[in-house]
Amino acid sequence: MPSMLDAVVVGAGPNGLTAAVELARRGFAVELFEAGETVGGGARTEELTLPGFRHDPCSAVHPLAIGSPAFRAMPLARHGLEWLQPQLSLAHPFPDGTAAVLTRSVGESAMSLGPQDAGAYRRLVSPFTGHWDTLAEDFLRTPWDGLPRDPYRWARFGLDAIQPAALLSRRFRGEKARGLIAGLAAHAIAPTSGFATGGIALLFALAAHENGWPVPRGGSQAISDALASFLREQGGTIRTGIEVKRLDELPPARAYVFDTSPTALARIAGLGGAYDHYRYGPSCFKIDYALSGPVPWTAEEARRAGTVHVGPSATEIDAALRAAVAGRDPSVPFLITAQPSLVDPGRAPEGRHVFWAYGHVPAGWEGDATEVVERQLERFAPGFRDLVLARAVAGPPRLAVRNANYVGGDIATGAFAGLQTVIRPRLARVPYATAHPAVFLCSSATPPGPGVHGMSGHHAAKAVWRRLRGA
Repeated sequence: MPSMLDAVVVGAGPNGLTAAVELARRGFAVELFEAGETVGGGARTEELTLPGFRHDPCSAVHPLAIGSPAFRAMPLARHGLEWLQPQLSLAHPFPDGTAAVLTRSVGESAMSLGPQDAGAYRRLVSPFTGHWDTLAEDFLRTPWDGLPRDPYRWARFGLDAIQPAALLSRRFRGEKARGLIAGLAAHAIAPTSGFATGGIALLFALAAHENGWPVPRGGSQAISDALASFLREQGGTIRTGIEVKRLDELPPARAYVFDTSPTALARIAGLGGAYDHYRYGPSCFKIDYALSGPVPWTAEEARRAGTVHVGPSATEIDAALRAAVAGRDPSVPFLITAQPSLVDPGRAPEGRHVFWAYGHVPAGWEGDATEVVERQLERFAPGFRDLVLARAVAGPPRLAVRNANYVGGDIATGAFAGLQTVIRPRLARVPYATAHPAVFLCSSATPPGPGVHGMSGHHAAKAVWRRLRGA
């Protein structure tokens, strides 16, 4: 072990692991510290309910991970990562028993919206289909890092992406298309009238057409374990079960990289109020279920989809999001649900299933939304409650305990609102750098933001190695 490390990384979520890998594979001496007993952050898998039922406490379905430029540049398959694709990426059921769907086929997806909107959907996505590699690299980047690879398509995408989802959906006449767009935009956990929420919807739709919305065999832990295995192969060291409270508790190093919230970094590194202005957003109320059988969705398409959005109209979805942002208790939540054992039966005992659902709630909310969540599920899957063997409930306080980056239960590590949508964690030429010349931030609080794609870690590592080589 050298007397001084090149880099110490704090936090073994996907971004911390990616930053450590990017530095180690370039010959830097790297050591990673994680407070938990295992690596993973928001990409973990645990038995939360009953023995043999393996749940993902946070992220479970990974349209951005399979298409991540950072992950694609690593031999993660050799380290055990295998992607499994459901028959349908997404189903969005409606009260009449039909559903809008997202599949690899643009035509099939468009036709599910009805003849009045099929053409409009094709016109929306066709300029970008077949161009995922350059689009993802340009969209999942920091605007401070030079010109995009495909400036024309990036600019054209940006004209759509900058729009609120509510404005983007005006291209459609029917409720199915508008509901689909609103549900996709809701992954930003912001009202659909918010700046750039249209870009979130469009990005997730394109991801479905280009790479699908897969799950890793065995659960999200497989992503984290593959990254950890590759890091060790490159000579990096991982130390778990060590909570870092002060910078001087860490070994001497030329650079320190934090996969933490900005406020945690400021506290540990002694940066005072450097991020006092940073805003955290609303939270989620998540329930992991052990089921005796598959969810009895009324819509046949939902029984074949890895992800199901539950919200009968764009208006109802937006109302649920606005309630969470405004601090009101949920009454009719919009739900994002996943049923990974449909495509990965090893996640549960034979004939049984794992399933999860979450709705949006105010930051720090301490109530119990189990009843309103299950009432919403019963609207579209009558008899659902009869299948429940066990449930593990996690509101904002529990989410924050599971992952210290989720301040107030904010799984995005920062509000998707106003200028913070594109300028986070603060206005700076290099958003990963801090006032301390040796300290860097690589979490989802930095560009390009939340999601299991490792790109925040990738870009932060680039800033670090440029600093180290320059020194």
